[in-house]
Amino acid sequence: MVEPPSGENFLGVERSLSGKRWRVRLGDARTGMALAQRLGLPEILGRVLAARGVALADADAFLEPSLRKSLPDPSHLKDMDLAAGRLADAIRNGEAVAVFGDYDVDGATSSALLERFFRSLGAALRVYIPDRQKEGYGPNAPALKRLYEEGARLVVTVDCGATAFSALEEAAAVGLEVIVVDHHIGEPGLPKALAVINPNRLDETSPHRQLAAVGVAFLLAVAVNRRLREAGFFKERPEPDLLQWLDLVALGTVCDVASLTGINRAFVVQGLKVAARRANAGIAALADVAQLETRASAYHLGFQLGPRVNAGGRVGEASLGARLLATEDAIEAKEIAEHLDRLNAERKEIEARVLEAAIAQVEAGGDIGHAVFAYGADWHPGVVGIVASRLKERYGRPAFVAAIQAGEASGSGRSVPGVDLGSAVLAARQAGHIAKGGGHAMAAGFTAPEESLPALRAFLDARLGEALTRIGYVPSLGFDGALAPAAATPEFVHLLERLSPFGAGNAEPRFAFANARVVFSEIVGADHVRCTIADGDGKGRLKGIAFRCAETPLGRALLEKGGVALHLAGHLRADNWQGRENVQLFIEDAAPARPEG
Repeated sequence: MVEPPSGENFLGVERSLSGKRWRVRLGDARTGMALAQRLGLPEILGRVLAARGVALADADAFLEPSLRKSLPDPSHLKDMDLAAGRLADAIRNGEAVAVFGDYDVDGATSSALLERFFRSLGAALRVYIPDRQKEGYGPNAPALKRLYEEGARLVVTVDCGATAFSALEEAAAVGLEVIVVDHHIGEPGLPKALAVINPNRLDETSPHRQLAAVGVAFLLAVAVNRRLREAGFFKERPEPDLLQWLDLVALGTVCDVASLTGINRAFVVQGLKVAARRANAGIAALADVAQLETRASAYHLGFQLGPRVNAGGRVGEASLGARLLATEDAIEAKEIAEHLDRLNAERKEIEARVLEAAIAQVEAGGDIGHAVFAYGADWHPGVVGIVASRLKERYGRPAFVAAIQAGEASGSGRSVPGVDLGSAVLAARQAGHIAKGGGHAMAAGFTAPEESLPALRAFLDARLGEALTRIGYVPSLGFDGALAPAAATPEFVHLLERLSPFGAGNAEPRFAFANARVVFSEIVGADHVRCTIADGDGKGRLKGIAFRCAETPLGRALLEKGGVALHLAGHLRADNWQGRENVQLFIEDAAPARPEG
């Protein structure tokens, strides 16, 4: 291990090849040492834990998160008991109940979880997922009225509804009762509904604001199950094991980029164990089409399984994801998963075209501003969120991308740490710049008339500029230390995995490899760079790969074999191939090493 140097910039890197400042992640050295000694870990891993705010008293719970200790009483959430009582009555009385779910992974997992829960109770549940292009985001009055006409008298919205004032007002007018299950930032007023369960209601006191919608849906199932137990519902039928659906909770939580802290950490750790059993036919089929040969991690959920579930809502049939995750039929699951895999490949092609057009538009405009903003009339609305994420990564600032159809813009935004995008979009709606919209800190969406886009752009740029200035934001990468290639062993990676799952709120450890030389490199796939790096004396070697970078400064530096020594930044992951256990560096950034002396 190499000690992180003192000073503001890690390894002296003020501006890397990707334009970022390298900094040491904050952490108390004494706490790190104490954690390492207590847990029997290398000192550098103690520092990693300390940098993530893990106190000595919480270390055991962090490494071994338990639902028994972490699961909150669902009743602590406002309106939970009211909703649970109404749903329990509906189940006992055989009433027609429907779920209105969002078309992303969080919505699909929430919908599938409730459908499986109802099925286990011998009750039917109609699941409705809106079409992204025809209906937009969130509950809409025509769809809710149609559910009423089909016989539903009670609808549960999942991952949407917190700001659907008009649609829920019209639903109530025809006699439809609605329970909102959401996690997006709310407004001072609540929509007209029987119950609004949302840890991010402005009047909510819950400490579990990081919950994804699927986590809230799971707590609702726990509350309904408890109410049915108290009513004697299970005297003549078996009580369902709710823990069997934690794989769905893990998938939705990770893919919605919810903070993997507290209860969410327990949900994901336990959910990955459930996923390993392959009991959910849909998740098993997804793993097969993704050619996942190892036990799924949070990384696999977020970057291999999740995008395929999302593909239906982005470029295909919106309900495919929820259908896949709810089915008990392995043959049907295989067919849907293969179809989603094809749609995901199509999505990638569409995304590449829109991204190229968005970059050209942004760079032709000169001054980018505090927030990147791009829109086009021929862009597919199903990929604007992904493209916004790519622009955020490229330019190191919040980004919005919108697709225009028939005079209306459907947009999505992605933020940087410390800047609340959901609140900015809500403020834009309250100021009259958008028709509807909302979200959470790191992601948000909106619909707006095309003619309002210039004013919306100016409003968001000013508001987000104030936020960026207030926190002194500088695009940067945080580091947990520096290693030599010889230290990147399978044993070290196994120790790192004890700190997983990694994601929002628990960043995957990032290490620097100082003064490394590229001894082999080549382009693989479309624009990925595979390489081998060595330390100064050439004894220690490590395989590496950098994605989507062949034409960037990073890619060109890696392809210049025998060039200047580089400081490399990235994550270490196990690389198991044909029974051999190795380690690979996922390279994110680089900077030229300063000559000594």
